[in-house]
This record gives sequence, structure tokens and C-alpha cells, in this order.
Amino acid sequence: MTKKLFWTKLQEEAWNLHLVATEEGLCYVGSPDVPFDEAETWCKKHFPAYELERDDERMAAYGKQLIDYLGGKLTGFELPLSMKGTEFQQSVWEALKAIPHGQTCSYSDIARQIGRPSAVRAVGTAIGANPVLIVVPCHRVVGKDGSLTGFRGGMKAKEQLLKLEGVL
Repeated sequence: MTKKLFWTKLQEEAWNLHLVATEEGLCYVGSPDVPFDEAETWCKKHFPAYELERDDERMAAYGKQLIDYLGGKLTGFELPLSMKGTEFQQSVWEALKAIPHGQTCSYSDIARQIGRPSAVRAVGTAIGANPVLIVVPCHRVVGKDGSLTGFRGGMKAKEQLLKLEGVL
């Protein structure tokens, strides 16, 4: 029996995102306004034995929470996640989930939080590999001086998310 990844396209005002989930939970949120190819390439790399199947109904709960967040009705997510990564990446992603809505922290803050204060660059790499944008809020990480830094979803999206949360 073929294992499946389920996907949908979320369109909400200025946001167009592809969402992908395993049976266990959300595993990928694509960059805004990027073709499905990005999601497909990511899925083939991280879940090579899986087949992609569009299932808007199965993905509706994920989409609803994202729509509610993007509409300012939700400040956190209660979604099952299925994130593949190294132990180090997992620790960074857990630290990202602990950043409260409406707050930011720096890469060095995350490095200290996970007990690896000298691993700031590795933290940045792990953040860049975060497959579940918005839900795992890597957009809340800024430079040590408070400046906006890279974001897989693009700087415009990072600014929009931080404005939505009242940070900017």
C-alpha cells in the first residue's frame, strides 16, 4: 500500500499557500505565492516513498486555523505536526514554538535557550529548514539588533506576519 501525503492550496486574501500533511499531522507550509513545485520538490526530498494526493476536505482543519490566524482571530495553533528533522533541528523548532505571539527573539536567544550558545549559525540553518512556516513561528526570529532577517517565505511575508502580531 502506498503511503500518502495530503495537500491543499490555501487562498486567503493576500495569502496563497500550499499545505501538506501526513496521516500524523501537518508537515509542510509552503512559501506565499510560490507554485506547487516548491511543495512537490520538498515532499520528494523528505518523503520519497510517499505519493501526493490533493484532499481539500482532509486538510480543511489545517486551513481553517491558518485562515483564522491570518485574519487576526487566532494567536496560536492547536494542530498535530509531523516534522522530520535532526535532533538539533527539532530542538530549535520546539524553541520557536515557545516564542509567544506578538514577541520576537534573536538567533542567539534561541541558541542559549537550547543550551548551545555558540551554535548561532547552526540555529539559523535549522530555522531556515523549518518546514512549517507560520505554525512554527520562525518569522518571530530577528537579528540581535532587532533588524528583520531572512525568511523562507520572503521578507514581505515576514513583515506582514509581524504587523499582524503587532510587533511592527
